[in-house]
Amino acid sequence: MLSLAVTTYLYPRLEAERFGAGRLTKIRAQVVSGVSCRAVAERLGVPAMLRAAAPANVGDAAVALVETERVLASVIEAVIGACYLHAGYERTAAAVVEAFTHEVEEALDHPVDFKSTLQERLARTGETVGYEVVEELGPPHDRTFSVAALVAGATIARGSGRSKKHAEQEAARAALDAVTSGAL
Repeated sequence: MLSLAVTTYLYPRLEAERFGAGRLTKIRAQVVSGVSCRAVAERLGVPAMLRAAAPANVGDAAVALVETERVLASVIEAVIGACYLHAGYERTAAAVVEAFTHEVEEALDHPVDFKSTLQERLARTGETVGYEVVEELGPPHDRTFSVAALVAGATIARGSGRSKKHAEQEAARAALDAVTSGAL
């Protein structure tokens, strides 16, 4: 429902038939990402509501769990699904677009797909990039990943993040900086 509502909103704005579905796909992916869902959840006060609803005898780990990207994204998607079942598509889609307006504008103004950009840049010289998780830190509910971007088996940059996807994007961003500055 989240992706459908955002796509329906973006399609006429991006003139997808003229500019291609690829651009729409990248922008939509950024808007509906875990990072964006977490931002919306925080703006709506979801972490505070989850903490308030938690039983008094739960430990700190359970309270910290309600603030993780994965949990907040899952809660936002579950709420959207419940709204759809209760109010139908039109009302829910309008509410989704309203809740995600900041993320839509951010994605339109600052599209972030460093992995695709890096791959396109390297493809010009016949090279490809791969990603490898080199470190995982923290408990399962609050994990941080460190990822290496590899070209021809050599590490060209590293990135870290709360998810493997985010860490890969950060590694690609760092690799793009290195490629652009001529360090590679």
